[in-house]
Amino acid sequence: MRRGYLAATAFAVSVGVVAALLTGTATAANDPGAAQANSRWLATKLKPDGTIENPFGGELPDHGLMLDVLFALYASGDGAKAEPIMKFLDDEGHASDYFTWEKLVPAPGFDKVVVGGSLAKMLVATQVSGRDPRNVDGYDLIAETHAAIVRKGPDKGRISDYTKDPEITGPVNNDANLFGQALGVIGLAAAGENDRIAIDRLLAQQCSDGYFRLVFNYIPTNETGDHVTPDGRKISTCDEGKPLDLSPSDGDATGLGLSALLAARKAGATGLDAPIAKTVSWLKANQSAGGGWGGGVSTEAPNTNSTGLIVQALADAGGADAAVDKGVRYLKSAQANAAADAGTKLAGELGAIAYNPAAYEAARTSGISGLDTWIRAGAQASLGLAQVGFYTLAKGDTPPPTSGAPAPTTTIITTSVTPPPKPRKAGTPAGVQVRAGTAIATPDTATPAARLAAYLANRLTGGDHVEVTEDGRTYVDYDATADLVLALRALDQQPDAIARASQFLLKPEAVKAYAHGAPYEQGEASYAGPLAKLVLVAEFAKSDTAGQLRADLVKLRGTDGKFTDTGSFADADETVERHAWAVLATVADPGPAIELLLSRQCADGTFPKHLDTVECGSGDLGATAAAVTALAARPHTAAAPSTRRPDGWTERRMSAFVAATGALGVRPTGEGIVTGEGGEPDVVLSAAVAAARQAAGLDASGTARSLGKLVQADGGLAKGSAGESDFPTSLAAAQGVAGRSWLTAADSPLSPAIRLPLSEATPSGNQVLAAEQSSSPPSWLIWGLAGLAVLLLLTTIALVFVLRRFIKK
Repeated sequence: MRRGYLAATAFAVSVGVVAALLTGTATAANDPGAAQANSRWLATKLKPDGTIENPFGGELPDHGLMLDVLFALYASGDGAKAEPIMKFLDDEGHASDYFTWEKLVPAPGFDKVVVGGSLAKMLVATQVSGRDPRNVDGYDLIAETHAAIVRKGPDKGRISDYTKDPEITGPVNNDANLFGQALGVIGLAAAGENDRIAIDRLLAQQCSDGYFRLVFNYIPTNETGDHVTPDGRKISTCDEGKPLDLSPSDGDATGLGLSALLAARKAGATGLDAPIAKTVSWLKANQSAGGGWGGGVSTEAPNTNSTGLIVQALADAGGADAAVDKGVRYLKSAQANAAADAGTKLAGELGAIAYNPAAYEAARTSGISGLDTWIRAGAQASLGLAQVGFYTLAKGDTPPPTSGAPAPTTTIITTSVTPPPKPRKAGTPAGVQVRAGTAIATPDTATPAARLAAYLANRLTGGDHVEVTEDGRTYVDYDATADLVLALRALDQQPDAIARASQFLLKPEAVKAYAHGAPYEQGEASYAGPLAKLVLVAEFAKSDTAGQLRADLVKLRGTDGKFTDTGSFADADETVERHAWAVLATVADPGPAIELLLSRQCADGTFPKHLDTVECGSGDLGATAAAVTALAARPHTAAAPSTRRPDGWTERRMSAFVAATGALGVRPTGEGIVTGEGGEPDVVLSAAVAAARQAAGLDASGTARSLGKLVQADGGLAKGSAGESDFPTSLAAAQGVAGRSWLTAADSPLSPAIRLPLSEATPSGNQVLAAEQSSSPPSWLIWGLAGLAVLLLLTTIALVFVLRRFIKK
């Protein structure tokens, strides 16, 4: 499996896990009415089949968030509203989609790869919902969780990601963290099957101060024994990691760790009184003046997500009534309620809980922005309001069903320096309605490219920007507007629409909103992805603002070449695609950014989805397409691309480029289309691959013809081969329909530095490309046959020699 997918899975486990992890006996001022109000709101965010769309994209829903909502609904007494979730996961056989790689890597054997944290969370969800944990989607989750606990070696006691198939051990990385560890301890405790080595491994993640760290970190050691790796490393304890900055405090991990220790003690584990007392003391000492707590790295500021988890655990532990009461007041200060919000933008969102009180205040006048953040915050915050202990929840001792009448809630307004979620930077997600503008473009029905361009131009509101409407609120989608400009550039259509949209994006107020988070950021902030796209839009338009935009982008580049956002809403999901945009915008002087990109290439020539993936066997096709485009680019010149290694290119860059481009030819069919699991065309991925290959000098006309046939009567494209036109899909398809990258479009500020195939002897990685471009057999087959021939020749010589000796005798 690709490590990028593992990271995405680990993130889903950790974020969802946090909200999913709450339990506690109400020893202080809980507010069931407030919890029920939020549950009613959360239930409306489920699709009819019980799913929630994954904000990271892909075909799979957000399983972790679905389970977070399930926990909140059961804790408030509204468990019946969560039944569609378990019906989808258990009855319809999708639970294993979450805790195995079966759907992430649809290849033989990958259903045997288990994600420990997801497995543990699924176990607890099954217990909470009253289902049989020994028969969920055909799995015995209790036995599976025991099996995920490593019994010997450096990871002893760790609830781990692992494979049951010894043939595919290479691609599997153990990214399991404390969240999965704690959930496993809770689930096994609720089943009456405490596993002491798992509890002891959990305790090793607690520092002597009382807090828990999130990540299992290895350190060098001179020790010997089974706990040491062959290269001389061991998993450090929390205290051992502190001097090396490997053990930052984490509020979420500490709250969940406390819940796990409480569950284990209730199930009979001994020796936990002192660790529990230390945890309670640390949490009480680290509560903010406003009553909230923060999480870990990047979420340190007080927020309802972390506070809900911690309040639940403290209420379950007892002895912290004042802190719990103060935490409840903080949670309720960020909740929409009838008394305070009648006549505001939140009047139709009663019960919803914002990430912090400042986000709630902003939403009262502007409406909810970033629905996914509200769902995550509300699910966990609601558990803090209900204060049903996690162990109690897993044992099925939940509140009785609610009567349906909302209980009155009060609102206490506090101030917070943390702004609400920043304006949407990613492409328009599925399920969000794109507002169509006034029809300003008439398509030329003669060509698919012209029809698609007209469709896109007609999505511009007022002729110059894209708007989306979500939950009744309309806002500008700057990222989609920038993508639309580049799409029309690739199509070489609708010049008036290009000019108007470019002018809109480059206005100072638009730049501040898109690239610097105004008005939400309280301090200085800059975002690399938006800045990079604005640089390219400005250079296409020959605007003087390009220089300043690039200078702001370069400030974000570190000595290692990584572009790091600044501000409260920095993009923590650093993808290769985002890095590729930044490289393209600084291609005249990329510094170490190119070398950083090259260092992330996978063994098979592809690139991983996420930049923090250091080693991988196979990566992501979309990320590889982005990397190829970035590697191919140079500042615009009239000179033709070279068919030899360009000046200034290292041998490493040359080999990496050839190998990556060759990898792009593996999956598309003869018609230039990348297909999904069921053989349906993947329009978005097909277009990305075609654009990258064309930028490398290869023919993309097959993709253009194939995608051109999918352009519908209104000029748009559906997600697959049929259905209504979908704006995000149509937007992403532009380069594929055009059969070229915007890199080679008229007036492009960049141009390709190289054109394949090469006219000189090339590195070994070039053999893949050469085979893909011709009808001759692939290089591996040629070399394999050559090796076989040599082997046969040597065997023949040996036989002749033996035969001669035999004849002489």
